[in-house]
This record gives sequence, C-alpha cells and structure tokens, in this order.
Amino acid sequence: MKFILGRKIGMTQVFDQEGRVIPVTVVSAGPCFITQIKTKDKDGYLALQLGYEKIEKAKKIKKTQKDKPFKVLKEVRIKEEEVSQFKVGDEVKVDIFKPGDIVDVSGTSKGKGFQGVVKRWGFSGRNATHGVKHEERTLGSVGSAFPQRVIKGKKMPGRMGNKRVTVKNLEIIKVDPENNLIAIKGALPGGKGSLVEIKGR
Repeated sequence: MKFILGRKIGMTQVFDQEGRVIPVTVVSAGPCFITQIKTKDKDGYLALQLGYEKIEKAKKIKKTQKDKPFKVLKEVRIKEEEVSQFKVGDEVKVDIFKPGDIVDVSGTSKGKGFQGVVKRWGFSGRNATHGVKHEERTLGSVGSAFPQRVIKGKKMPGRMGNKRVTVKNLEIIKVDPENNLIAIKGALPGGKGSLVEIKGR
C-alpha cells in the first residue's frame, strides 16, 4: 500500500540524462500518520485512516479532534494480508515512493464558476455570418420532438470545475525525503496549495 497526502506547490521543469525537458508538478507530501485501522468486524470494510497537517496549537483543536488533531483525515482501502503491516501511530513519508514509480493523483479541480456551453463543453456555437441575428455562443436546440422534455444529462450551461478529478498513470521523477518533496511528471488537478492524494499502482 503506497498512499500519501500532500499540498500542490506548483509546476517547474527538470532535465533528464539526455537533456530533454520534463514538465513536473512539485508536491509537499507528508508526513502523514495512521490514526485508525478500520476492520471488517467493527466497520464492515478494511481501510487505513491517515491524518495530515497536525494541529500544533492546543487552543485550535476542537473537542471532536482531541484524539485526532489533524486538519485533514482521509481513508485508503487495504487488503486483508496487509493489515498486519500497519499499526496506529505509524508515520508515512515520501520515501515510500522512488523515481520511476507510477501513481494516480486525485484532487479538486479549479472552480470556473457559471460558464456557457462553448467553454464548459467545447461546443462550436452558431454561425457568425449569413444573417444570424441571435447569440453566437449558444447551444441551439435543447429539446426534441419526443419525449417532449429535456433529456437527463443534457450538456448545458452551468457550474464548471470544483469537482474531484483523478489523473492516472503519472510517473514520479524525483523524491526529496529531507524536505518532504515529490516531483510528478505532468500537471495535477487543482490550484497552488490545494490538497492532493497520491496513490501507488
């Protein structure tokens, strides 16, 4: 089980041994702490609960956080044969990963607010010439002859972004255990400082 939480710092680039440029996203990951081990007998499923960003000031800790004083708590499923490898209080650092590992990264995409169909779904819009006097960046016909209603799932204007996104099969380029940094090839969802989940394959 390879899983860690982190904050997105930003993008930069590194060079490989052949001098080619590789775009990378730098993430400040961990350290995380195992706060709970969920079992089938008690909870109905197997999972580890990880805490990230420990709350240092006592006055900032709420009553419900006394046992788990962390800003972020996340769960990750594990297999039955892996349960014995972990115990509550164990620390998870970036050194569980190494360059060349393939990971899936999940995060919350940037919110774009209310957008039209051209930006939200990539519609081409209507003709801009030949006597068209209507709005050009519109979606055209919405309904149909049958069943005389708007079909569920129709692509229409609405709120764009601010949703959970998972980018799969990303390669880890560099790991810096001393500074808790990890460089992942390509772009990750979310803005600077947003929370990301890194899971090994």
